[in-house]
Amino acid sequence: MTDKAVPLNDTSMFSNVFSYMGLPFSRDLQDESIDAVVMGVPYDLGTSGRAGTRSGPNAIRQASANLRWEEQRWPWDFNLGSRLAVADYGDIQFMWGDSEDMLTQVEDHAARITAAGKTLVSFGGDHFVTLPLLRGHAKTHGALSLIHFDAHTDTYDEEEKYNHGCMFFRAPKEGLIDPARSIQIGIRTDYERSTHEFEVIDAHKANEQSVAETVAAIRKRVGDNAAYLTFDIDCLDPAYAPGTGTPVVGGLSTSKALRILQGIADLNIVGFDVVEVSPAYDHANVTALAGATLALQFLYMRASRG
Repeated sequence: MTDKAVPLNDTSMFSNVFSYMGLPFSRDLQDESIDAVVMGVPYDLGTSGRAGTRSGPNAIRQASANLRWEEQRWPWDFNLGSRLAVADYGDIQFMWGDSEDMLTQVEDHAARITAAGKTLVSFGGDHFVTLPLLRGHAKTHGALSLIHFDAHTDTYDEEEKYNHGCMFFRAPKEGLIDPARSIQIGIRTDYERSTHEFEVIDAHKANEQSVAETVAAIRKRVGDNAAYLTFDIDCLDPAYAPGTGTPVVGGLSTSKALRILQGIADLNIVGFDVVEVSPAYDHANVTALAGATLALQFLYMRASRG
């Protein structure tokens, strides 16, 4: 097997389903032909509800086989491989049960990947993995805007050091993100509104207003700032994504989420993750397929910018 990235193509849905979209595995960051890498973080020790997201990266890779036969992803008008060379970086390994080692490993790999000029797409794992991913990206890009799709704000001042609900309470304090230029979409659980610094488009509003209105709000908030996009799969209604640890009814449809992402394709989004896919609670792999499709959508977004 070659260690070089090659264009995506319509390979088999049934044979050798090991990597995301059938991509070659590579950690050769000196290879200038590679534009982007996908990386798994199989961690769920920050989970407060149902565990199992450590199996998320593998489930997303397996589900991506259903996307491999398409020459180009609808409604994009180009083949991804003709514009973007992508490699699968594999999963981050850390000492099992050691959250500090996970934090160190993920931050280090994210920093080296982004410093090499590669765009990083990450698969969780629970949402706590976004904290070290932000640390790694911020080393390269500085303080970022956050575009955050979720049912929860994850800005809770938790006493537990490792908790998938505290990342966006801690990240601004570390100077990783600027809440004044950040936005959260799909929120439908309680938070302290009087002190909340992020703009919020809650699930009711996101479902009632048009895609164009949501896109306009994101664009206005973020502007031309470098941004990190994090997508907790529970932003989607459980009808579209049952396989997650903390499902909340009343969420977005997969179609609306994909259309919103396409509408912000030209923003300066420097990194992406999709998290909280928990295959033990999935049905017919629909959640993993949603995760795989969201990641592919982001890669098309990245490719569309040249």
